[in-house]
Amino acid sequence: MIIGISGGTGSGKTTVAKSILRSVNAEDVVFIQQDSYYRNATDLPLDYRGAVNFDHPDALDNDLLVNHIRRLKAGHAVELPLYDFKTNMRLSETVLIEPKPIFIIEGILIFSDPRLLEQMDIKVFVDTPDDIRFIRRLRRDIAERGRSLDSVIEQYLETVRPMHMQFVEPSKRYADVIIPEGGHNLVSIDLISGKIRERLSNTSTLTNGAQA
Repeated sequence: MIIGISGGTGSGKTTVAKSILRSVNAEDVVFIQQDSYYRNATDLPLDYRGAVNFDHPDALDNDLLVNHIRRLKAGHAVELPLYDFKTNMRLSETVLIEPKPIFIIEGILIFSDPRLLEQMDIKVFVDTPDDIRFIRRLRRDIAERGRSLDSVIEQYLETVRPMHMQFVEPSKRYADVIIPEGGHNLVSIDLISGKIRERLSNTSTLTNGAQA
């Protein structure tokens, strides 16, 4: 089972994904964030890297992400890239990801690529008011990514908001489930977690039956 969790920046996608992971056996779940697949900007001077439009689909290496999903589905391990948002570069290290029964893929633009959509069994859109999302992004970028207040506001107005309206918001129509209020909507999270536990239980039953 592959579950895609999308929504705008600061909507609570990661909170929803982690809440689901806490409610099931995390050892049975692969958690992949689309943020890890931003294209490497090492060929650009440091001053220019921050000007890249990170909210456009072209900023992401979806070819690699699709390849990794297909390899995991086929039972092969993959090397997950790591991205440093302070330098806007991929790190030289990677993380080995082993195939598991459940995949959770999270990102603002995962519904904008038809190849990713066709891989997903359940598509979840986390729908949170714009003002809440902006405040969350502002706090995160200042605290975790060393950004200034002015740079966060400038980026939001120039690229984040326009790209959200062009790519993210329209992709909501592909969702099977829309979760309002992000990680605070415990009912929706419980429903999705229950579906995962059901699939894991069925997988375990089939496996044990085959072994018998």
